[in-house]
Amino acid sequence: MSDLNKLVLTACSMFLSLITVSALAQDQETKPKKSWQASRELSDNLTKRRPDTIYYEQKVPEYTLPNPLAMTDGTKVMNAEMWRTKRRPEILELFRKHVYGRAPLGQPKEMTFKVFDPDSKALNGPAVRRQVTVNFTGKPDGPSMDILIYLPAAVKKPVPTFVLLNFYGNHTIHPDPAIKLSSSWMHGSGRGIVDHRATEESRGSNSARFPVEKILSRGYGLATIYCGDLDPDVHDGFKNGVHSVFDKLIDGKRSPDAWATIGAWAWGLSRAMDYFESDDEIDHKHIAVLGHSRLGKASLWAGARDERFALVISNNAGCGGATLSMRCFGQTVKLSNISFPHWFCDNFKKFNGKEDMLPVDQHLLIALMAPRPVYVASADKDLWADPRGQFLSCKNAESVYHLLGLKGLESENMPALDSPVQKGRIGYHIRTGSHALTEYDWQQYMDFADKHFK
Repeated sequence: MSDLNKLVLTACSMFLSLITVSALAQDQETKPKKSWQASRELSDNLTKRRPDTIYYEQKVPEYTLPNPLAMTDGTKVMNAEMWRTKRRPEILELFRKHVYGRAPLGQPKEMTFKVFDPDSKALNGPAVRRQVTVNFTGKPDGPSMDILIYLPAAVKKPVPTFVLLNFYGNHTIHPDPAIKLSSSWMHGSGRGIVDHRATEESRGSNSARFPVEKILSRGYGLATIYCGDLDPDVHDGFKNGVHSVFDKLIDGKRSPDAWATIGAWAWGLSRAMDYFESDDEIDHKHIAVLGHSRLGKASLWAGARDERFALVISNNAGCGGATLSMRCFGQTVKLSNISFPHWFCDNFKKFNGKEDMLPVDQHLLIALMAPRPVYVASADKDLWADPRGQFLSCKNAESVYHLLGLKGLESENMPALDSPVQKGRIGYHIRTGSHALTEYDWQQYMDFADKHFK
């Protein structure tokens, strides 16, 4: 064989090898990833710690979810008008009566806004910062909350904005020394908390959950409020916070469907929206309300009650948030009500260990967002919040979106880890890691907002 023929054969062999490698790589890229499954080892370890808690799918009891498109009397919801005028109000009323309680309706007449510390070159130039005191009664000694707002300086106004509550004060979300140090009551477990009060040491302590500069670089604003300004996260008989001023007592007692702490937090988010409508630099038509964990429960209820929120996001919110209560997986109604008796209205306690008797479940809460986009996120190691139950809430809500002529979740099975589903108006992902609000989560939320806002 001539040298030329040898060279030709070698070149052909190399070319065929490259085609094979390329085909294999392409096959690996196009081959669907496996749907998420909870780690058996993690389930085993969690069960050893809490033997009375379900952490295995095979132990989930049988249940029948309420149909989003059937009235409580069995009448089928046939069109968008019927959903809007009959079924949606009916579901809202069921949640008010049995889960979150009844909050005051509308903006308080005497409420005032006071902007302080405006800075057009904050964070060394890229941000506009303002802080706003919202006084709910207009009285100097009345209950109030402070909103910390960052807007991108170089972006044309008004700016679409994310709003969310925080756990330990506005000053904890960024080390910016100009942020007002909260004087409200604090939990005793946070960094820099002394005798339930914040100190300078706590400044910036939760900044990992708030990638401010990256949010601004994507063209979004960020607004945040300390949840304890509205109501401290402790069972104090509702003597502090907004309840003491706005409660309507009957013979000196609260009614079993009176609003509780999560209801107060959600109400406060709506009061922030009242302010956004007065600020020409904030695009109040494109506000995304976001919450993590128990604050995710509040963001969902806020989005359900107040349709001014254009996008609603739940990050790792378990029982009473995004996950199905009837699955009794991880955090249950009973465990929630025993550990946090102040979160939900007293009527919710009737369902301790009786989740199958609930007239609603959280897929109906997700459905209340329609036709607006809603996003739910889970974490691989956060079995307490039941990732599969969160996915199933989204899946069982999409029939309402379809009725309205819109795409819903558009995924039959749970996605693989770190493989977001954003095909329709319902977004979902489960990421690697544990119970937290991470930069990865923020990236997905901003991608989803880009799709629906821009």
